[in-house]
Amino acid sequence: MENKLVLIILAVLLPPIGVFLKKGVGQDLLINIVLCFIFWVPAVIHAVWLVTKE
Repeated sequence: MENKLVLIILAVLLPPIGVFLKKGVGQDLLINIVLCFIFWVPAVIHAVWLVTKE
């Protein structure tokens, strides 16, 4: 539970870091980095979604 809370906080503050810690290097990280360059809010939504789904 505590680990998931840390990942959610990281996903909100630094979306690519949260995705990297949950999924590693791959397609999801690349998508999140592109979203972060376009606009921060979609990157946060994507990161929180990836971190919370199991």
